[in-house]
Amino acid sequence: MRLNDVNRGISKNKKRKRIGRGPGSGHGKTSGRGHKGQGSRAGHSLLPIFEGGRMPLVRRIPKRGFNNKFALTVSVVNVSDLENAFSAGDDVTPETLQEKSLAKSRYDILKILGDGELTKKLKVSAHRFSTSAREKIEKVGGEIVILAGRTPVEEKKKQKKAQASS
Repeated sequence: MRLNDVNRGISKNKKRKRIGRGPGSGHGKTSGRGHKGQGSRAGHSLLPIFEGGRMPLVRRIPKRGFNNKFALTVSVVNVSDLENAFSAGDDVTPETLQEKSLAKSRYDILKILGDGELTKKLKVSAHRFSTSAREKIEKVGGEIVILAGRTPVEEKKKQKKAQASS
């Protein structure tokens, strides 16, 4: 074998299989469907989970839990992370947190949690704050800015009720 023989016999544009064109084609008579049976009939289409009549794997495996497709994805950052990543007087925003790779993944809401200690005065902007984080930031003399974000369904319902009653 030589290097110029490597691609011999490999055609770039493969001809399509022409079905039902006589016995000489190799796909005549039954047109690749075999004799009788389920797949031979006209209008036959199979579900991807079909396993020939036995209980499909999808139905055999027990289902657990619930996945709420309307739930907001929340990215959490602790006060201790802010202490390590930022210097005194800095503005902490979602953009600066992404630059410092503290909130890298895609999220709907950024929440600051109060795990750890904070000794620096920071201006922190986020969608939500835990009560302990709020206390720790304000105790040091920092500032909290609550960003407008997507609100949960319950809060929207409360707002509609408040508007309807007034």
